[in-house]
Amino acid sequence: MTAILLTNCEAIVTSASAPVLRHQDILSENGAITAIGPDLSRQAPEGTDIIDATGHFIYPGLVNTHHHFFQCFVRNRAELDWTRYSVIEWLDRIYPIFSRLTEDCFYHSSVVAMAELIKHGCTTAFDHQYCFPRHAGSRIIDRQFEAAELLGMRFHAGRGGNTLPKSEGSTIPDEMLESTDEFISACERAIDAFHDPAPLSMRQVAVAPCQPVNCYRETFEQSVALARDKGVILHSHVGEGESPVIEQVHGKRTVDYCEEIGFAGPDVFYAHAWELTRAELAKLAASGTGVSHCPEPVYLVGAEVTDIPAMDALGVRVGLGCDGAASNDNSNLMHCIHSGYMLQCLVASSREDGVPVPGRFLHYATEGGASLLGRTDIGALRPGMAADLFAIDTRKLDFVGTRHDPISLLAKVGVGAPTDLTMINGRIVWHKGEFPGIDEGALFAAAEETLHTILPNTTNGDNHV
Repeated sequence: MTAILLTNCEAIVTSASAPVLRHQDILSENGAITAIGPDLSRQAPEGTDIIDATGHFIYPGLVNTHHHFFQCFVRNRAELDWTRYSVIEWLDRIYPIFSRLTEDCFYHSSVVAMAELIKHGCTTAFDHQYCFPRHAGSRIIDRQFEAAELLGMRFHAGRGGNTLPKSEGSTIPDEMLESTDEFISACERAIDAFHDPAPLSMRQVAVAPCQPVNCYRETFEQSVALARDKGVILHSHVGEGESPVIEQVHGKRTVDYCEEIGFAGPDVFYAHAWELTRAELAKLAASGTGVSHCPEPVYLVGAEVTDIPAMDALGVRVGLGCDGAASNDNSNLMHCIHSGYMLQCLVASSREDGVPVPGRFLHYATEGGASLLGRTDIGALRPGMAADLFAIDTRKLDFVGTRHDPISLLAKVGVGAPTDLTMINGRIVWHKGEFPGIDEGALFAAAEETLHTILPNTTNGDNHV
């Protein structure tokens, strides 16, 4: 693998909690950072690719901890607008579409989501893939890893699934159901085929039953047993409005239900958690259970703004996620840093704890996300860690008056444009508006063609004002 040297960087943010380094270089080789400091050209091996980073801010690659890639095929559909229906009506409209997805749909939607993530500085992505229509076959996770390899994304696959029939209270069509045995067997196959626990691993797998309201208790119990046996992470949706249902069915709210099963601990993280009480958040902190906060869906589907200050005060591990297009029509984790911060400012006067400083939101999107995924080799820029980073050329009018504080920039100001460079595992995967060696136009055409096999390329004028 070619060594790469970024020289004369305007600023290097090694982490959200470390001093910013000014006018220094960063050298990577064989997927890892080998040195950060001034005048590293003398240390660079022969054949090093040298890139002048004058005027550029360098950041650790962002870590996306919750997404549903397959939902990229239902973005910006007026007929599926949340605001027009009750939740149940909306689910009844959207799940039949999900149940029609083909294997090719899952591949191309993964390419679409990962490409957008990479353009905006994300270098590691966790996808919670819980949609497995029977006609789509058994290779959906395989195709996602294929898409990740094409783009150079560091990919964690959350092998999800649903086992509770709609007739017993779930929201899932029968076409998307699996038995617990089928689900556990599929998880085990994915782990054995793809999970790599080695440092700088590009492929990992988590056991991720969709959510307690859509699965039998035994599904969660066997998920815990399998994950602990295989040494992989556990994940699910928890605390997004389902606790009253869980309490009605099982006699306790979701956090207590999960703790009783063993679906809690330092190898577990939940998505959302916006409905949890302070006492429940304290239980998460005590067990080491983490939370993937997805700020943008709060605008559409959250009954309240997630209490991130309380999580911070109590010591809950927090990462950031985009979530899927059913509740966020983009795959831009950079934007989530800004919107996450602004949401907390919006409700600050009503909260017991103050708004976390802007740099905390960069932390959530980097080291916080790495912690949720059980990684110590990503999320910061230090020798020996993965060469995952992005660069922004700040010599633009957009950044006048902001360059004194690179750490707060992403949260307070926000960065709307794609990065100027994204590097993953020491390989430049996005540079100057292009994916090196990849024809984005061809990928676009193939994805659009596949999309139109399940959804027409038309809009119903009655759905617009």
